[in-house]
Amino acid sequence: MMAEADESGFSLMSLEDELTCSICLSTFDCPVTIPCGHNFCQNCLLATWKDSYSCPQCRTLFATRPELKKNTVLSTVVETFRVRSYKTEGAVASKPEKKKRHVIRCDTCMEAEAAQTCLTCMASFCEEHLRPHRENPIFRLHQLTSPVGDLMERICTDHHKLMELFCSQHQRPICSLCLQQVHKGCSFTSPEEQRSKKEMDLREKLVFLDGKLSKNESVISQMRAMQNKLRESAIHRKSALSAGYQQMRDMMTKEENDALKAVDKEVETGEVKIRGLISKFSENVDNIGKAKEEILCLLGQSQTLAFLQTSLNLPQAVSYDPYSPRITLDSKKVVQVEAFALTFKNYLTELLKQPVEARIPKLIADINTGTFAAGERAASASGHSPTSLGTYQEFEPNIPPVTPRFPRSHSPAPLAKPALKKKPQKSSPGNKKLGKSMENLQEFGVKEKPRGRPVAAEKNEVTETTDIPSEISSAEKRSDLMKYGTVLNFDQRTAHKRIELSENFTKATVSDEHTNYSDCPERFAVCSQVLASKGFSAGRHYWEVRLSSNNFIGIGLACSSIDRKGPTSRLGRNSKSWCIEWFNVKLSAWHNSTEVVLVNPNPKRVGVLLDCEEGKATFYNVADRAYPFHSFSFQSAEAVYPAFWIFSSGSYITLCKLQ
Repeated sequence: MMAEADESGFSLMSLEDELTCSICLSTFDCPVTIPCGHNFCQNCLLATWKDSYSCPQCRTLFATRPELKKNTVLSTVVETFRVRSYKTEGAVASKPEKKKRHVIRCDTCMEAEAAQTCLTCMASFCEEHLRPHRENPIFRLHQLTSPVGDLMERICTDHHKLMELFCSQHQRPICSLCLQQVHKGCSFTSPEEQRSKKEMDLREKLVFLDGKLSKNESVISQMRAMQNKLRESAIHRKSALSAGYQQMRDMMTKEENDALKAVDKEVETGEVKIRGLISKFSENVDNIGKAKEEILCLLGQSQTLAFLQTSLNLPQAVSYDPYSPRITLDSKKVVQVEAFALTFKNYLTELLKQPVEARIPKLIADINTGTFAAGERAASASGHSPTSLGTYQEFEPNIPPVTPRFPRSHSPAPLAKPALKKKPQKSSPGNKKLGKSMENLQEFGVKEKPRGRPVAAEKNEVTETTDIPSEISSAEKRSDLMKYGTVLNFDQRTAHKRIELSENFTKATVSDEHTNYSDCPERFAVCSQVLASKGFSAGRHYWEVRLSSNNFIGIGLACSSIDRKGPTSRLGRNSKSWCIEWFNVKLSAWHNSTEVVLVNPNPKRVGVLLDCEEGKATFYNVADRAYPFHSFSFQSAEAVYPAFWIFSSGSYITLCKLQ
């Protein structure tokens, strides 16, 4: 076995020279072979090839750079060599460690193991050479101790004497000369006393820590028991809560299914009509297509004599002008279920806004006074919904908007909606507190007009309540607002790629095609939005915008720190923006994902007055005068920027020149 180990070591040693790169003098790393037959590390060889290509060992010059390929055989040999080298070195290194043991030898004979160390002689002795210390009275006063291997560490480096004292003030061992010089006047003790004191102090701390540990473990055990009780109690409470809420969900699911069935029935009726028209128009398309094919066929024979004698009559379908029927989901039942859903949602929203401890008293009070029941009955009967208890607002079905005319005598007049037959309001004893609110509920509807004629608003004398705050309930002169006028432009860096800016950055148009804008942190990536290039943090400022339509468009304000990339970057859906939004026929005010439904004035021109000192932004329907229809109160430590949202393809917003 020894011979085999020697032969293995010899073969490894002889192989090492052959496996060494002549450039870095280390074992090959990714060896490559060049045409002259020599091997080198790939990186080492490439480092030598700069202006010319030659072999670093035999100096053979190559006209072009040789193609380098890894020498796989040599690479395998190198890896084997490395593995065997590591194993051999590990075996050789581990053998002495197993037998190695620190032994303190006798300082006299240097052979036998020391039995004790004399701190007076500063030497270690075996049993034989320790006899003078045991038998001769002269050595009786010498201090013997267990064998010490660090005798030199106990010698003072300044005076070369035994450090037999311990300075309590400087917390270090010293010799007798140190006590007379540098440590003169310091309190001292012996190392044994210091060691005993240190051990006693550590044992006291150990007892203290044991007591604290026991108390903590006891408290932890109590808290775990309490935790188990809490979990058991929570399981019972959650089970009861889940059962209650499940019953409510079941009831709401039933109501939802009934409402959806009503819509489905209305859709089915409309689809029957649409399918009939589609069938008729499809037949017309086929007839027109056949006529087109005949014409193309005849045109292909235009050089023949028969072509001159042909005649073709167009089909009767070409004389029929196709039209798209006006089909909506505005039946009485659909409007009523929508009104009830919105009424109930708004009531729950107001109720859930209250603190938990105030919800039960409010609910009981509303039931006792009939507030919610009366509101629900009125909303269901008239097609209206309360936005809050005691305050009602128009419920707008999905019908084409009608542009109203505002009288000059007061701030904005109620919208002239198509009217239904008015039904008298019936009062009840439980509805006294809502008398005034119930009297203000308005009746609106639609009458089918002949095809091709516009749907006109019928005159109807009604009194409509709005959610316009009392402080902005009167119209203002434009001239009073124009003195705060400011010039705005759209900021191209913030524009979503669907938005195209034109007319010197004063017109923003949205389309389905993406504009080739460069990517930047300021650009909106999710919502088709854009900010103005100017922000405000002080003073009063007024601007006006012109809308292409009152549908899927938003106007508002945003802080510069508004999210540009995430799903909450839409105006009004975060705490950094405020937005007035037209969505279908509904107008809403949004902030921090909270919606307030407003009366829709259907403006073509909207003015915004920003008062940074009061922290208020007021929105106006601009006609002959400025009619306010909503106001935001806000607090912002940073500048706010005019912000705009456009969704429908082809829609646009224009920043007006104030004149």
